Amino acid sequence: MPNKENILIIDDEIDMQETLKSILKKKYSPQAVSSGKQGISEIKKKEYSLLLLDLKMPEMDGIETLTKIKELDPQMLVIIITASKDIKSAVEAMKLGAEDYVSKPFEVEELLAIIKKALDKRSLERENQALREIVEEQERYCDIIGNSEKIKNVIKLISNISKTDSTILITGESGSGKEIAAKAIHKLSNRSRKPFIAVNCAAIPENLLESELFGHERGAFTGALDRRIGKFELAGGGTMFLDEVGCMSPAMQAKLLRVLEEKSVERVGGNGPIQVDVRILSATNIDFKKFIKDGKFREDLYYRLNVIPVEMPSLKERREDIPLFISYFLDKFNKELNRKIKNLSPAAQKILYNYNYPGNVRELKNIMERAVVLTNGDTINESGIIGLTV
Repeated sequence: MPNKENILIIDDEIDMQETLKSILKKKYSPQAVSSGKQGISEIKKKEYSLLLLDLKMPEMDGIETLTKIKELDPQMLVIIITASKDIKSAVEAMKLGAEDYVSKPFEVEELLAIIKKALDKRSLERENQALREIVEEQERYCDIIGNSEKIKNVIKLISNISKTDSTILITGESGSGKEIAAKAIHKLSNRSRKPFIAVNCAAIPENLLESELFGHERGAFTGALDRRIGKFELAGGGTMFLDEVGCMSPAMQAKLLRVLEEKSVERVGGNGPIQVDVRILSATNIDFKKFIKDGKFREDLYYRLNVIPVEMPSLKERREDIPLFISYFLDKFNKELNRKIKNLSPAAQKILYNYNYPGNVRELKNIMERAVVLTNGDTINESGIIGLTV
């Protein structure tokens, strides 16, 4: 059974102390003192999760006590107990850092709900901070976020293969982070100070892809008004990442195979080969074996590209990483959009934790950006997570 959280009651009325202890003792471990001075002394000796602080006390009132407590521990959760006629003072206390207030006479359920809400919020904030620390450590290392066994295995593999110059084929569903993996390999490699050039082969029309990759000479074709250096030359000494490499035509596949075999390229309209020193990483979400069987992809090129395979797991295969991504994207979009959102409500978290993510990490990123844009307060609620079917 988990330890009960310690709650300190600071109230000069003994009857109120006993009433509060009776209410709290089932779920929490309450202790009471009769003055602000005693309360300050007590929190120096023992760790408390939350304080219940009466506003009206002799010698040192609740406002002065709150001020001194916040000087000692700015993160201490304090709930003010006040008479209904002193609401103005309670609001002043909240401006000084109190979490909430409850008016006497209060309902037991109301008090317990306020305490639970405050403790749950603190728990979420601490959890988010722990997640941020994990994410920051991983970003410093290789930019791949995750703490699941599947992604730990990927990170370990990338660490082992980064220093080589072997070609690597990264596979995985769309949005699973294949380009992030490629960048991590480059970052950890001996080529990290040289360029990382990425080309999405599916996004460039077939008649332009050759010129994009290999460059062209002036007058090589209609519209070629100047010489253009291709991506392979621009990546000299560094890493060339070919995304969606399975979309290449047979003619382009043959030319890429020649680059791999001869370590040279020829510009469109050029007179001879140009030596290039690049490491080639490629990625795809297609079934290469089926493409080879159907004659859509060269088997010899496949084996050249796939010296070392890296498979990126889908997000639904590593659901335990979802909280890390939520924390990462919340921080990212807070900075980019100048927001100060601290956390997500339990209902919003439940939706995001249970959703299936057919679009993988990319989809979660879009969901979080939209939620940050739509949220006006400091907490993303269920209403900010729209359009998801769990």
